[in-house]
Amino acid sequence: LSAVDMPVSIYIGFAYGLTTYQRYALDGQLPKWAKEERFDIQARADTNATKDQMRLMMRSLLAERFKFAAHTETHEGPVFALVLEKPGEAGPQLHLRSGDSAPCGTFTLSASARSPDGSPTACDVFLSLVDTGHIKTSARNVTLQMIAWAMPFPGMPALDRPVVDETGLAGNYDFSIESAPETTTAPDTKSGEPGPTFLEALKDQLGLKLVSKTGEVSTLVIDHIEEPTPN
Repeated sequence: LSAVDMPVSIYIGFAYGLTTYQRYALDGQLPKWAKEERFDIQARADTNATKDQMRLMMRSLLAERFKFAAHTETHEGPVFALVLEKPGEAGPQLHLRSGDSAPCGTFTLSASARSPDGSPTACDVFLSLVDTGHIKTSARNVTLQMIAWAMPFPGMPALDRPVVDETGLAGNYDFSIESAPETTTAPDTKSGEPGPTFLEALKDQLGLKLVSKTGEVSTLVIDHIEEPTPN
């Protein structure tokens, strides 16, 4: 694992598999130093490790170096359900993975980590790019649950509640979605008209929509955290 110039919230989010909304809720609990300081972590497992095993190792690191302790609380509250716009029908830019799908590449931070269309070559990675005033977010080999948990994407309206997957779609997917940021009227490069809003693109490109309802909301509550001493 190699990470450079990251806030502790990113490491906590990885260790506990937090959704984007849960990371926002976490930020309000952190002391000032944890929001302002950045940390580099270089670590290597003794053997090949899965992502879930790496998460457990990160929890151990946080407990040892940051004296971090936390617990999860669950309650009923407002959520957005991610559902299909038309039952049983995905949008044109949401593709079910198959044996013919392009294999996963290696994740790097260089431009070579992107395909010609701007999508990441590595799987299980969300990538957002700004082009001519539009924002394109894409990923490969991800579940609908992962897509819901990653919201809000850059350029998407701020959400005041978590997003849960209720599409009923199983399997892993490749997807891309392109929209104009909510704060701009940038024209579409093809038509010259303003580009679609995120919610319009969500419906037309992915065949999905967000529905307000009540559901289970889980929050990671920090019990203790300390500023670490340098190596």
